[in-house]
Amino acid sequence: MTESEARRDASRTDATALVQTHGPLVKRIALHLFSRLPASVQLDDLMQAGMIGLLEAARHYDDTQGASFETFAGIRIRGAMIDELRRYDWTPRSVYRKAREVAEAIRIIEANTGRDARDAEVAAHLNLSIDEYHEVLRDSLACRVLSIEELLESGDSAWQRCMTGTTEPLEGLARDGFLGALGDAIASLPDRERLTITLYYEEEKNLREIGAVLGVSESRVCQVQGQALLRLRARLADWLDTRQNRSICSGRERGR
Repeated sequence: MTESEARRDASRTDATALVQTHGPLVKRIALHLFSRLPASVQLDDLMQAGMIGLLEAARHYDDTQGASFETFAGIRIRGAMIDELRRYDWTPRSVYRKAREVAEAIRIIEANTGRDARDAEVAAHLNLSIDEYHEVLRDSLACRVLSIEELLESGDSAWQRCMTGTTEPLEGLARDGFLGALGDAIASLPDRERLTITLYYEEEKNLREIGAVLGVSESRVCQVQGQALLRLRARLADWLDTRQNRSICSGRERGR
């Protein structure tokens, strides 16, 4: 056996060990996402996509870059699951439309009042009853474009390119600027919304556990989280529009 073949065999062995050791990470991430998805989404589909992400992570991980494998793999696993959800986009167009309308209403009210928009104000602006408004919030929580995983997706991609040394300097600055704006937007949320986001995305608690902390039902947690994400979208509107335009321009450049 040549030295090159021996290195390849060792690399395959290391990758296999990483996959076997970190298999539970796939299930943990899948369950975390699954808790706020509609019944039409199958847990097994998420886990299968996550295992593909884990395999890719094991093949491409470079421990000389300073990041732990769990951090690197978590990004690949979550990204693979989001791609799977994107494949069979189960969200009705009406959910996207209503979510955009709520985010725009929040933006207008907060610009006019200089404070956090209240449920009743947003509902009145949209000519909805408070129950109808809360239903929109629950529906929007399952809408893939509202997840922080989606908001951070380009940041994750850029971070992965950093691991391979292919990030453009201006792209890195834009990513850092967006992540800074996102952090500021989260910090500015009303207390209950900020705590819900922190418990869900940083401490990875499920809706039942968050409800126990807040002293409310899981249904109310859905409403609070849905409103928090819509408020973030409203406050990050300028950044999101800029990123969308940049993505469109990049696509046009590639198409030439």
